[in-house]
Amino acid sequence: MTDRRRHLHPAPPGLPDARALPSPPRAVVVGAGIAGLTAAAGLAERGVTVDIVEREGYLGGRVGGWTEPGEPQPGNDFAMNRGFHAFFRQYYNLRALLRRVDPQLRMLVGVDDYPLVDGAGRRDTFEGLPRTPPWNALAFALRSPTFRLGDLARIDARTAAPLAAVSVPDIYWQLDHIDAESFLKSLNFPESARHLAFEVFSRSFFAAPDQLSAAELATMFHIYFLGSNEGLLFDVANANFNVSLWDPLREYLEDRGVRVHLGTEVRRVAPGANSCLRVETNSAERFDADAVVLALDTRGLQQVVAASPGLGDDEWYSRIRELRTAPPFVVHRLWLDRPVDPARAPFLGTAGHPPLDNISVLERYEREAAEWTRRTGGSVVELHSYAIDSDTPQEAAIGQLHRMYPETATARVVRERVLRRSDCPLFAPGTYARRPTVTTPQPALMLAGDGVRVDLPVALMERAATTGWVAANRLLARWGLAGHELCTVPIRGRSRLLRSLAERQGRSL
Repeated sequence: MTDRRRHLHPAPPGLPDARALPSPPRAVVVGAGIAGLTAAAGLAERGVTVDIVEREGYLGGRVGGWTEPGEPQPGNDFAMNRGFHAFFRQYYNLRALLRRVDPQLRMLVGVDDYPLVDGAGRRDTFEGLPRTPPWNALAFALRSPTFRLGDLARIDARTAAPLAAVSVPDIYWQLDHIDAESFLKSLNFPESARHLAFEVFSRSFFAAPDQLSAAELATMFHIYFLGSNEGLLFDVANANFNVSLWDPLREYLEDRGVRVHLGTEVRRVAPGANSCLRVETNSAERFDADAVVLALDTRGLQQVVAASPGLGDDEWYSRIRELRTAPPFVVHRLWLDRPVDPARAPFLGTAGHPPLDNISVLERYEREAAEWTRRTGGSVVELHSYAIDSDTPQEAAIGQLHRMYPETATARVVRERVLRRSDCPLFAPGTYARRPTVTTPQPALMLAGDGVRVDLPVALMERAATTGWVAANRLLARWGLAGHELCTVPIRGRSRLLRSLAERQGRSL
């Protein structure tokens, strides 16, 4: 939190603790991903009685971690998760949650660089860039092998103006109607630079650029380039997510009276007596509560809402049904019998190497992988492929790995795990206005998650955490309890000169 221009959103006022009320309110949080855990923390810290109900057998949702049985003999168990996640320094509200268990955030370790390589072998890097906008973006462009000064001169400044003066939510009214690929083409960006500098960001939403709203891409550009001086580098968890993040947070929550129910799937939410809500599970277990937070992925939310009549009007149900899921992605983890080149970066982003989007060398930062490497002399390598087609062969990403890291071609695969999932929200063009928000027609029911609309400059894991805090704050306000402060990057472009130029260009359109 080094950016002095970061935007503080004050905590709603109220009583400090529910013990000041005649009886403490009861809340059920459905889903134990980042959004659900954040909402639970926000409520429990004010004395609300909280139950967390989670379908999986672990916490963390799409950032969850677990242990799988080893082979060939028992006792050789190994850590597994759904793949690499970057904890950017701009993720203030997620970091606020993690600081509950360690104010120093020692569970995170910094990555010195994350190079980007395109199909022609050109390599970009974020190491050593200035942190202050707009010099960070300018320095990145000038030293990039995919840019030339002539390319910068040909960029359509009028069309690019919204990137320089992003204001949330105004940017969505400006650009949500167009897809990211068409918008970037309209800027006259050189094609190679477009693929390398922007496609990596768009595909972090698990979608191809022609399926992603240009407003989401512009918001990302604001968060990481022109809106914040926290820098472009990030931290990663120093151990499997359950060990480093969620087991300590579970202990923190349980110390505050939170009851965690794993392996329990919610079937529906029904209005109960005395303005209560009843949460019913597939195992016939019931939870009566004064409020409910649905912090589910897209399909999970749709299934629960479809089975729960009486929560809202037809328009709200229609908005939930319209939500879409991004195309499938694959996480391919390989335990190799020999190490990769020591010069390999912990994380490498790729463009033009389909279907491969990035490569991680886990022993560079994850404790369990580092221990396995010490014992065996091998390496643990993880491949991500986003927005893949159903007919994409599983071996295609490994072929790209062998071409980019030739030393892996002769390595023997000691262990292998492939996870194919399709449960991330899709932010398609033209959908922003109809996305469901944190509040719902039922005052005691809140939504949270990275697919939920919140009119703040946040994305990905930070959007999940932010909606969790907002859901908690809205419920706390109902009971007259104090909420929690939020923090974001500036809500509009920080450069007065660039804003002035953008506004001038906007008036000339």
